[in-house]
Amino acid sequence: MSYTLGQVQSLQPIRQTIETRAAAQPDLRDVFLCHAWDDRQGAAKELHELLVAAGVKVWFSEKDLGLGVPMMRAIDKGLANSRIGLVLVTPALLARLPKESVADKELSTLLAGNQLVPIVHNTTYDALRNVSPLLASRSGLDTAEDSMSVIAEKIAELVTL
Repeated sequence: MSYTLGQVQSLQPIRQTIETRAAAQPDLRDVFLCHAWDDRQGAAKELHELLVAAGVKVWFSEKDLGLGVPMMRAIDKGLANSRIGLVLVTPALLARLPKESVADKELSTLLAGNQLVPIVHNTTYDALRNVSPLLASRSGLDTAEDSMSVIAEKIAELVTL
């Protein structure tokens, strides 16, 4: 697996967070997948399936939100019980963030700590910067550089202890 210098620099602090949280709370899921509602059957589902196939334990709303379960409480528990968060940045997410959607609340929680990896898909960091300068300041992974399957492998390598 090869990484760019930027990827190494941005992922090293995340790895330290993973190790610290794993030592303190060994039963946590590896990642919480934050995505736009519109992506749940497309890019988010694809990423989820690739991560699971790579052995990553993922909190994903389509699998972990049961019928009749209060959505915000389930998401809150999912965030609390995951080592890091992945934010799938797509055109749909960029459209939702200004509307203070559920994804916006998830993002706010993840931005508060050093536990966030943005994954830019079918958009750019420049477009992200126009909507969320804070999220854009966190370098991460980009499907313009790596395929979704390679990104899933990199995340698996990042979270494997």
